Amino acid sequence: MTSWVTEQFGLAGRVALVTGGNSGIGRAIALALGRAGARVVILGRAEKTLVETAAEVRGVGAAADWVSADLADRAALADAAERACAFFGEPDILVNSAGVNIRPPLASLTPPEWDTLFAVNLTAPFLLGQRFGPRMAERGWGRIINLSSQQAVRAYADSGGYGATKGGLVSLTRSQAEAWSRHGVCCNAVSPGVVHTPMNDRLFSDPARAASFAARTMIGRNGEPDDFAGLAVFLAGPASGYLTGQHLMLDGGFSAT
Repeated sequence: MTSWVTEQFGLAGRVALVTGGNSGIGRAIALALGRAGARVVILGRAEKTLVETAAEVRGVGAAADWVSADLADRAALADAAERACAFFGEPDILVNSAGVNIRPPLASLTPPEWDTLFAVNLTAPFLLGQRFGPRMAERGWGRIINLSSQQAVRAYADSGGYGATKGGLVSLTRSQAEAWSRHGVCCNAVSPGVVHTPMNDRLFSDPARAASFAARTMIGRNGEPDDFAGLAVFLAGPASGYLTGQHLMLDGGFSAT
């Protein structure tokens, strides 16, 4: 049994690059991939939390390092991608978890704010996919996991630009799957429900509002970052070799109500 589980879900010998791996869901995923045996590189902007999270990943027995860059800056992102490869080699697993949500009412959203949302939430995953996807295909194995949002399929107040980027990310995932799955690179998108992360601190500061979202789930609670650990390990490993081009809702049944 143990051997079969390791064959299906173990990540020993694999290299993972996790954007936004220093916070929230990305951090939980980085730790999970490390526990499963992957060597992990975390790419984000805040150096302090990058250092702290890499140390946490090492604490669970995995090799880990980090790269700091502004994902909205194309040149900086390209440089960061090359620096990330210097630690453990080319990544076999790319997790695009980094994101920003600028929240004025849609009528007040400015073109520069729109550009920032798209640069971080959609263009950065595209560029990293362009950099690493073909190399994965050449090696005959790879995984791309894009963190989308409920807002890819439904509108939320004061979050229209963010929703547009996340809808685009689901479509990008399908295109990546079409391009590279025949070469062993499985590409899938995951949409969280309402999860208590730093991005959602404002929502969770209102207990009544947070409770109203929990009541809309089938499971009766909002999400926590650790809820994504198991799915990430599955999507990153051998067991998901026949799953690609999919948009998975990990939301306690929220999207089914």
